[in-house]
Amino acid sequence: MSEETEELPEIRPISKYRDKIVNGPILRTFFWLGIPPLVNQIIVVAYNLADAYWLSVYSDVAVAIPRQMWPLIVLFQALLMALTAASLGIVSQYVGNRDYDNASKAASRFFTLSFISGAILSFSLLALRGFIFTFMSVSADIFDDLMIYSGIIAFDILFNYTSLTFTTLLQSIGETGKPALVNGIAVGINLILDPFLVLGIGPFPRLGVVGASLTDVMGKIISVSALAYVLRRYYPDIKVKFTKDISVSWVRLVLRIGLPVLALGITNGLAFLTQLKIINMLGIVAATAFSIGFVIMDIVDAALWGLSGATAIMVGQSLGADNRKRAREVAFKTALLIFAIMTVSASILYPIRRNVAGAFTEDPSILDETDLFLQTLLLTLPFFGLFIVAMSTGRGSGHTLFPTTLGVTRLWGIRLVLGYLLAFPFGMGSVGAWLAIALSNVVGGTIAVLWIKYGNWAEAVIKRKPIHNA
Repeated sequence: MSEETEELPEIRPISKYRDKIVNGPILRTFFWLGIPPLVNQIIVVAYNLADAYWLSVYSDVAVAIPRQMWPLIVLFQALLMALTAASLGIVSQYVGNRDYDNASKAASRFFTLSFISGAILSFSLLALRGFIFTFMSVSADIFDDLMIYSGIIAFDILFNYTSLTFTTLLQSIGETGKPALVNGIAVGINLILDPFLVLGIGPFPRLGVVGASLTDVMGKIISVSALAYVLRRYYPDIKVKFTKDISVSWVRLVLRIGLPVLALGITNGLAFLTQLKIINMLGIVAATAFSIGFVIMDIVDAALWGLSGATAIMVGQSLGADNRKRAREVAFKTALLIFAIMTVSASILYPIRRNVAGAFTEDPSILDETDLFLQTLLLTLPFFGLFIVAMSTGRGSGHTLFPTTLGVTRLWGIRLVLGYLLAFPFGMGSVGAWLAIALSNVVGGTIAVLWIKYGNWAEAVIKRKPIHNA
């Protein structure tokens, strides 16, 4: 065998996207990676809109229940966000470095930790939710239904720990199409079943919020089963299994990447709980408007949540391939692109915001408050997009400390402290709370794009081995 033949990289399924991600045109590769998750996110947004609509048909205030649960989901999934951030950073860099054996070992380690963590936290939520809702000053109008809803959603959290881990592992390789298809099908089934279970159409019982939560859990079970099949069938090099092979050096690396993200997730969850407490103190009208407003803003955010993950994949594999210049270019260009897309989306939605809000409530006071919420926040969403791209850059590079610190500051310092001061001591009520959220988006986004452009993050976190190029 010739020396040239020996230096050719082994052709393995796990490597089939690597060269395109590391060397392909940036924007074309970004859309190639990002469009499948974007389509999936559009389906998710459609489901959330439909879910909110059917709940509003069931009851004017029931639409507030999923948003009351959302901070708890953020809090109890903080560890999952930390594990998937570390997983994407480590596995994508191993793939960029063509170190596929270590990529496979890391995948099993992340799966093991995620499954165990999800089980523990799911049952913790079941035990603590009553105390938490009391702290949040949840209105008596929805307290009992929220307890029932959260009891079922606790199992959704359990399955999501496994589902999102599988999705992240596939995305680390560069496979975004199949996870998007799987999750899109699961959400599509939810979308179809939702009105039947919420409103009791045909032979189905009228379950209200119970029906909405049951469809979520069913979707996650479908996703876990299908994603496990995709990994086994198409990427046999990624042998995902329970393992005891968890070394101290690997744990240190995971902690280095994941601890800032975990801290952000926990502080985010606590901040959102506190923010909801403040809004609940403003009354059920403000709480319902807050819920409807965020459901509508998800239409603009679809581009953000769908596309931003591609930045992390491209940054991670570029750094693994020791191409720091490309990693920086990817982060900055995709930040500007997402800012532009969200600006256009928000500008289209802004003039028709009241008409859209009217689909979810006939109560004039709730409609007026929702309109005020959207007037204040919609046009600041592009800045929020810049912040999320900075978070994605941190995940891909493994340098998560700065975006985490920024995230904590914008939430606690601006949204909560300033929001409370404006709402109560300064007597601005809900207007003050909405203004603080808007300001947190603008400040966070401005600082985030400066970090993306000039920050010291473009260094790989793995131990690289020499790459033999064909």
